[in-house]
Amino acid sequence: MLSRAALLLLALLLAAPPGLGQGPGRRRRPPPPQSLLEKVAASAELRLPELAGRWFLVGMASRCSFLAEHSHRLEATAVTVTTGDGQSLDISTFRKLDGMCWEIRQRYLPAQAHGRFILKGRGHGSKVDMVVGETDHSSYAILYYQKGRSISVKLYGRSSQVSDAVIDKFEQRLRAVGLSEDVTYYFPVYGFCDSTDEFHILDEMKL
Repeated sequence: MLSRAALLLLALLLAAPPGLGQGPGRRRRPPPPQSLLEKVAASAELRLPELAGRWFLVGMASRCSFLAEHSHRLEATAVTVTTGDGQSLDISTFRKLDGMCWEIRQRYLPAQAHGRFILKGRGHGSKVDMVVGETDHSSYAILYYQKGRSISVKLYGRSSQVSDAVIDKFEQRLRAVGLSEDVTYYFPVYGFCDSTDEFHILDEMKL
């Protein structure tokens, strides 16, 4: 049985892209990574207020070894998006750990280009870049994340299940950034958390 710390790490990997569990280089600082997201076009149709509301994590593509090793422990995961200032995305991720519901709060600040955001972390190399690649606002959204050289693609739906056409779009998108179905994981469609108590909140906006 995994420890609570390991389970919480898995939850963080689902709330943000891979790389959170990787230590810094031991010998010398690597050169600044070339951003893979520079080649990813943000959705020209994105209307930020319409992205607000409840979404369900349908699928995720990532080469994260920790995620692959513990993929059998994936839980139904939902997020609530708010856009209070009209520019940032406040994202609360809800999922279970050891049968208890946890909430992870994150704030993605606007980058210089439309549809691009930054999650600021603590310390060097902790920044996360995010791009809203495609969405119709009413049924699905495809988001890209990059931390260092690690990239992941997530598919969200307004319901826990999306159409085959949307799945096809998602798989085309992830292949375009060098990922494959072998590192793609689909999530349970039942057992979602709706809320949590004050003792099970990880507020990364205050870290």
